[in-house]
Amino acid sequence: MKKLIVLGGGESGVGAAILGKVKGFDVFLSDAGALKESYRSQLVSHAIDFEEGGHTPARLLDADLVVKSPGIPSTAPLVRQFMEKNVPVISEIEFAGRYTDAKMVCITGSNGKTTTTLLTYHILRQAGLNVGLAGNVGKSLALQVAFEHHDVYVIELSSFQLDNMYDFKADIAVIMNITPDHLDRYDHKMENYVAAKFRILQNQTKDDFFIYWQGDPIVRRQIEQIQTEAVRMPFNETELPDSAAYVDDGIVRFRTPQEVWEIPRDNLALPGLHNLYNSMAAGLSATLLNVRKECIRRSLEDFEAVEHRLEYAGTVDGVRYINDSKATNVNSTWYALESMTTPTVLILGGKDKGNDYSEIQDLVSSKVKAIVCMGADNSKPLGFFGGKVAEIRDTHSMAEAVAAARELASPGETVLLSPCCASFDLFKSYEDRGRQFKDAVKALG
Repeated sequence: MKKLIVLGGGESGVGAAILGKVKGFDVFLSDAGALKESYRSQLVSHAIDFEEGGHTPARLLDADLVVKSPGIPSTAPLVRQFMEKNVPVISEIEFAGRYTDAKMVCITGSNGKTTTTLLTYHILRQAGLNVGLAGNVGKSLALQVAFEHHDVYVIELSSFQLDNMYDFKADIAVIMNITPDHLDRYDHKMENYVAAKFRILQNQTKDDFFIYWQGDPIVRRQIEQIQTEAVRMPFNETELPDSAAYVDDGIVRFRTPQEVWEIPRDNLALPGLHNLYNSMAAGLSATLLNVRKECIRRSLEDFEAVEHRLEYAGTVDGVRYINDSKATNVNSTWYALESMTTPTVLILGGKDKGNDYSEIQDLVSSKVKAIVCMGADNSKPLGFFGGKVAEIRDTHSMAEAVAAARELASPGETVLLSPCCASFDLFKSYEDRGRQFKDAVKALG
């Protein structure tokens, strides 16, 4: 019996362990931290041996195969030991892909991938397809493959997941955009991060499709350097050579080998330029899967926004409050500001990942009336934006930030939480930050 070692006991690790057990492996799961009770009980109920609170190399290093959590870097000492022993180290998605022949719609990008994934899933489900949702959203792909059967999976993939994928193939690969992020995992080299994202194309054939934003300079540059047999289906705001989706006089037009159809841009449920791109990528994916245009159109019109991504949080004293806590980098905040149509009080700050705030300076100048900095240490945003906006405040908690924003905003204006930064200085996660924002807005009323 082959021995499968699973490193990390989160959603992907526990799913991989259960699939391994179902497929006849001798499975052992090891986590350096404490397991959540729900995951611990799943392992116990499937009679899977595990350890938590540290790794015991003697119990691990005789592995035949290792499935590694995306959060564990390849430079971790234990991972290096496996590699030195030539033990294959793969991702949960790679492992699960070996046991299903379902079609795979795989979506990556620095921003917009969650919304695009959920929107694509929404369209396919509304069309009556037997579809699963996996990757960074939904349930573990491995867990679904173990106990369910789906004809199609829509999978959100991070660069970390792609790093340890080798034989897996996407039938439809989508790259939304690429901007600097997570560079600490890639030797602070942008080209390494870009190469990781482009692993989504590996193993594609002439029968597969590659959907991407034509306007992204980094994606465009990388495409010139790679070979892919996949059929290219680019999208853009305005028509360019080979555009498969674009806007013409307020109408979004889609052209694929399967179908030619259109929808008024104003009918899209999600506002803003970034959501236009998300809608185009999802619409193209669904069209390529032969979903009827009437169904795609209806789904693009009735989709509800993702939590913490430009999510309406309420109106108090005539001021709209928008929760964009998922904006953990500057590019995400650029998209959020681009979609603002009223004078805006911007709440930003947190754990800075080497941000270059000059990327949003023009939008701040044209759309932002005041900035509320919210973080343990606001010296960087205060230094950059000081003197560039009429008012700037220094706050160190959500309650303090929302109170300052209320004071600065007038009826008819918008308060936008779009932090540009990770949340770990004051919050457990961006979800925790977003929920605290919504709670603080409710408390205003």
